[in-house]
Amino acid sequence: MEMIIGGAFQGKSAYAENKYPGTCWVQGSDIEEDTLLSARGVLGFHEYIRRELKAGHDVKHLAKKLMGQNPDVILVSDEVGCGVVPVDAFDRAYREAVGRVCTELAAFSKKVTRVTCGIGMVIKDA
Repeated sequence: MEMIIGGAFQGKSAYAENKYPGTCWVQGSDIEEDTLLSARGVLGFHEYIRRELKAGHDVKHLAKKLMGQNPDVILVSDEVGCGVVPVDAFDRAYREAVGRVCTELAAFSKKVTRVTCGIGMVIKDA
């Protein structure tokens, strides 16, 4: 597993697409669980989590499921835990869920790259 993370609009998707040409990328906002569990690359992984929470689904075991069923996936996700804590309860829960899932996945990942201004900096390379 590999993760590419960073703030919104920092060039993560372009970085991932350039680094892994030929990868079939899917959008986290548009996929169902079966696609997530078989995809080679997922752009906007955080949006998958948002959609699952909006639908009332629990994402507590999502990381373990992904690690077990799709350990070679490349996930591109926004870091949503920086900045002002949202007033809205759902937005706070979403922010926490993305942080918890991504923290667990990063610990499992062979490589984690943080992208800022389109420049990738490897923060883990096991």
